[in-house]
Amino acid sequence: MHAKGPARRLTAVLLAAGIGALSPGVTAPLALAQPSIPADEGGHYAEPPSVDGGMFPAASDQPDKNYVQEIGCVRRAELDDNVVLPNKPWGQQYLRIEEAQKLARSATGGYAGKYSSGEPVKVAVIDTGVTPHPFFQGRVEAGADYVKNVPPGPGLEDCDGHGTEVAGIIAANPTNPEIGFTGVAPDSTIVSIRQSSQNYKPAQEDTAQSNDAEDPPAGDSEKPGDGGGGQPGGGADRLIAPGTGPAQDSPGRQQGEADAAGTVDTLAQAVAFAAKVSGVKVINISINNCRAANGIITDPEKRLQAAVSDAYLRDIVVVAAAGNTGDTCKQNNQLDPKVPQSIVTPPWFADHVLSVAAIDQTGGVADFSVHGPWVSVAAPGTDIISLDPAKDSDKLANRTVEGNGEPTPIQGTSFAAPYVSGVVALVRAKFPDLNAEAVINRIKSTAQHPAAPGGRDNFVGHGVINPVAALTATVPEEEGMAAAQPVQLPSDLPPTHEGDQTPMIVAFAGAGGGLVALGITLFVIHTIRRNRPEPT
Repeated sequence: MHAKGPARRLTAVLLAAGIGALSPGVTAPLALAQPSIPADEGGHYAEPPSVDGGMFPAASDQPDKNYVQEIGCVRRAELDDNVVLPNKPWGQQYLRIEEAQKLARSATGGYAGKYSSGEPVKVAVIDTGVTPHPFFQGRVEAGADYVKNVPPGPGLEDCDGHGTEVAGIIAANPTNPEIGFTGVAPDSTIVSIRQSSQNYKPAQEDTAQSNDAEDPPAGDSEKPGDGGGGQPGGGADRLIAPGTGPAQDSPGRQQGEADAAGTVDTLAQAVAFAAKVSGVKVINISINNCRAANGIITDPEKRLQAAVSDAYLRDIVVVAAAGNTGDTCKQNNQLDPKVPQSIVTPPWFADHVLSVAAIDQTGGVADFSVHGPWVSVAAPGTDIISLDPAKDSDKLANRTVEGNGEPTPIQGTSFAAPYVSGVVALVRAKFPDLNAEAVINRIKSTAQHPAAPGGRDNFVGHGVINPVAALTATVPEEEGMAAAQPVQLPSDLPPTHEGDQTPMIVAFAGAGGGLVALGITLFVIHTIRRNRPEPT
């Protein structure tokens, strides 16, 4: 009688084995998909609403309030003042910028960033201003100033140091052959528009008014200047070694901070102003606003969306940094990419914006680069070399002094965006008949697509830009052909054998049936033996 339990357990196991063999296609579910939460139930949405034409920003090129300077402007460190950075930036080599420039020059009569007529491509840089560095060779024009108009003109003071570095990646042209660094489109012209500054603060009489401003939540950044080593009144401590702007490692140039100049509304006004400047064909925006996604769009964002859409319709390519993560600008690493944690504007308005993520020297997306379904392409954004933004400097910069006083490399999606703007300038010079939509499509279609469905993901978008391909490739849509479709390329392995599975199924079924029969037989024999009379 003691064998009764084991025999039954053996029979159950054998029956399970037989059923499993007879049903090879049946498997247990591993996990259930996470459903998206509708916006009206507290969820968030990835796509912005349609453009509201009635929200177009008022035309203005003046500050929204009175700002006064409270932090000293960026300046060079006294140590290593004569350091020259002769090496070529890795990003410049990675993108084969000089090869692309040769292609552009051969096609346009000897220029990189000029049309064949000799007219330069104008790139509006909406940022913290642009210092007229000698390496621009006089190709910087005054635009507008939403902070404070001071000499030498609107937009030509860069107290923070950020805008000059951005513009340098686009258009700098060092004449010293021993310097490896060069701007992507070194013959283009920069139109400087100073829209924000972390060194200028609202005047005391405007402080109360600023608290009532209608802007999206601006807590999605670190405090302005935290990365710059300077505090209010402490300009002497803001040193540059060998020279750069502050807060490059924070979520970027955020808008709507109570103690800094620059709001989403003035950003919208700056875009509207740039779109009306004669000759501007590219707008670079390396400042943005990152906020928690909450299923709504604010009025200032509607005005920015309308301004960006208007620029696009005016045949202008708007390039924007995808944004950097921070303590209050959360990375979009949730399960459903269409339900983001953070929204970044203007990249959010992807229909009319070419938004740029950052990669590092490994070729992978930088850990600080904000992900999202609106990311268009990617470009180098770490270990940056650009112009020293300090006034009267003729040097380069590759470091910034952060809050702890230690020099750190320059990095951020802020500096990936101008690489793309420079390439757009080259493309517009070589293909002057392409409109903004076609130029954007050429940049996307010639990028190094990631191994993802459709050749696109939420990390690098359509991939890292390829300047040489952007200037040489045949784009099907431009030739009236159907767009290229992603296909799975064959590998070197032999093809998989897709043979008939019936013999294997029959064999397993037979083996399973035999095991079941054996189990039944053992069970019957055991029962008969158990019921047989004991011998006397």
